[in-house]
Amino acid sequence: MPTTTTRMREAVDSLMPQLREQLDELVRIPSISGDGRPKEPIEQAYAAVERMAREAGVQVERVDLPDTNPILCGTIPGKEGAPTVLLYSHYDVVPAGDESAWTTPPFEPVERDGAIYGRGAADTKSNIVAHLGAIRAWGDELPVTVKLLIEGEEEVGGGRIDELPALRPDLVACDVMVIGDMGSIRPGVPTLTTTLRGMANVIVDSRTIAAPVHSGQFGGAAPDALVALVHALASLHDADGNVAVDGLLREPWTGGGSSDEEFRQLAGVPDELPLQGTGDLGSRVWSGPAITIIGVDCPSVDESVNSVQSRARALLNVRVHPQQDPSEAQAAVIRHLDAVRPFGIQLSAKAGPTGAGFAARTDGPVYDAAREAWSAAWDGAQVVTAGVGGSIPLVTVLQQAVPDADVLLVGTTDGFASIHGPDERVLVDEFERAIVAEATLFGLLAKGSGA
Repeated sequence: MPTTTTRMREAVDSLMPQLREQLDELVRIPSISGDGRPKEPIEQAYAAVERMAREAGVQVERVDLPDTNPILCGTIPGKEGAPTVLLYSHYDVVPAGDESAWTTPPFEPVERDGAIYGRGAADTKSNIVAHLGAIRAWGDELPVTVKLLIEGEEEVGGGRIDELPALRPDLVACDVMVIGDMGSIRPGVPTLTTTLRGMANVIVDSRTIAAPVHSGQFGGAAPDALVALVHALASLHDADGNVAVDGLLREPWTGGGSSDEEFRQLAGVPDELPLQGTGDLGSRVWSGPAITIIGVDCPSVDESVNSVQSRARALLNVRVHPQQDPSEAQAAVIRHLDAVRPFGIQLSAKAGPTGAGFAARTDGPVYDAAREAWSAAWDGAQVVTAGVGGSIPLVTVLQQAVPDADVLLVGTTDGFASIHGPDERVLVDEFERAIVAEATLFGLLAKGSGA
């Protein structure tokens, strides 16, 4: 008797031509989210996903929340007593950026060298198709109850989708969540993402004299707001580049991860430059803090004049240990900046938006089933656990709404997919294996429940 993985591999292989067509159709739709963006492509993408979901047998419900792109929810009832699996992904994408940096047009999917190129191919329209492919692989014998949650605003914060679990708990009630917005740490390595860092923004403001004054007449004695700000920002890191703010949690990373060489390649760091910080790489990018200066208000070089500055501001993006309260971390950064007082100048630091991190429960039968399914789909390769330095706040909202559910962060992409960059791509092999893994998981979960 063939194994579940063998059956699913054969089924998915027969479905791949149709699934490829569906992915191409979605990639062609420039469903860029954000204020001021056209709504027609968003509606077009939603309609396409809804049609595909209905064709897969999903009983679809459209949910419209204020100031939020349409949310697709749906259900396929399983056998009595079968576990319920919630499948999440999103149909919106980020802008293409400089289209001249793309080898081929960003919204015209092209296959070359075993990869499908196009904006959204990896992040994350292939994951929508993968969810539907895993459902279709079972035909009329789907062994679990499936719920779908596909949104259209993840790339810009999700709108008010975080209100959905409280408004409609029936739509998210489940035993297992499969968050389709991740993938392999590198091609050929089945990966379960187990942590997401939290996020907090801080705005720091430096004000000194009443107005800018001539640097020749007053420079050297008049307190310069920009110089004070630069000194304050420099105090956030030590001489090796480690975050130097008391109260921010950092722990060694014990899972798998990228090598320093892979990280350099992914980040575009030249060999002659050192990587920032000390200690294991995972604790620097996954299980520890990072503070990035993402904006500075000061005169531009091209429009500058010889003057001592009266005001300067900076926006800091603080990435937080997955299990640390982001408000607590944010408060620690603010305390640090309040205490710095460069040259005796008191700066003003205030809190911006925050988003909670996530740490999965990795013991228990669900993660055992996931390890088995992902290993089998990758021909017995060892499954690694990885973290992600970014944040998906909805994951934490869902976890809080359904605290007993196990959460799996998986997907079709890989570390070299160039998501949000030019020539974004998904490998066809990784795409297909991710579908096989998810379909296999359904069978293992049903078997474990006795359904």
